[in-house]
Amino acid sequence: MTSTAASTPRPSVIQLSIKEKAALHAAYIPAFTDGGVFIPTAREYALGDDVYVLLSLPDDIQRYPVAGKVAWVTPAKAAGGRTQGVGIVFPKDEKSRALRLKIEEILGSQLASDRPTQTI
Repeated sequence: MTSTAASTPRPSVIQLSIKEKAALHAAYIPAFTDGGVFIPTAREYALGDDVYVLLSLPDDIQRYPVAGKVAWVTPAKAAGGRTQGVGIVFPKDEKSRALRLKIEEILGSQLASDRPTQTI
């Protein structure tokens, strides 16, 4: 089995700007060991697809680049009125660990909240 660079699709790039803590709480995926985020999108993705995310957090001018993978897909017209989109798992690296800690620091006590989210 041979593979060429031309046959490997480039990961799509998604800019995700989260402006409020409540939106970050709804999108963050603490169930993933290295963290992750839900991205609302109508674009079709498959499990395992590479996605490059430029993530902006509330009250932070920095954009965080994340080379993640699609870990779940919420299809259009999903049960329970869930928003169509994809769950992206952060890679197992130091930058992702730092981003996960930053997100959890921003969310603080909201992490333990029972409020519904877009995630698992």
